[in-house]
Amino acid sequence: MALTIYGAAASRTSRVLWAVEELGIPYEHVPVNHRLGESRKPEHLSLNPNGHIPVIKDGEVVLWESLAINLYLAKKYGGALALKSVEDEGRAIMWSMWALTEVEPHSNGLLQHTMMLPEDKRQPAIVSAAKEGVKAPLNVLEGVLGKSDYLLGSAFSVADLNVSSLVSTLTRVQYDLAAWPKVAAWLAKCSNRPAMAKVRAMVAH
Repeated sequence: MALTIYGAAASRTSRVLWAVEELGIPYEHVPVNHRLGESRKPEHLSLNPNGHIPVIKDGEVVLWESLAINLYLAKKYGGALALKSVEDEGRAIMWSMWALTEVEPHSNGLLQHTMMLPEDKRQPAIVSAAKEGVKAPLNVLEGVLGKSDYLLGSAFSVADLNVSSLVSTLTRVQYDLAAWPKVAAWLAKCSNRPAMAKVRAMVAH
């Protein structure tokens, strides 16, 4: 049975679309516009009772949460995202959870209060705190990438996909990465992969 991905390409769903494009597996993309309330409709709530996107249906398996979905896809389908050992699997989970807890609160604060919210709702104090707060995780990432090309060694993996998909939000808000050249170079390598180019084309349409 074909894999089905539910969610708008211009959302966290892009991470999952990126993963399946890397894997080269057949899939169906069902756009669900959360901004129009489509993720709150009964048919979507039957898949994800939280009312969020993305969601995948892989045969009888239904999963939500984009980072977890990608770890599942890498485990099941391997390919370009393959993890070569249980140790690497553990590290990929570690890095995914790290990005979620250490990076996203800051990057999301920046995104919301510089781009997404109406200007009268934006809070400069949140922007300042986020700009300062994200420096510590960027220092951690810079240190690791000073020792290897990618998070798990010399090859791109699902760990890089998951983490870079979160860190890339900083480039959207024009956060200056000059102090972290290793991070900037790694992010460019990840973002310029052919599979991600296909996703950007989906977002543009």
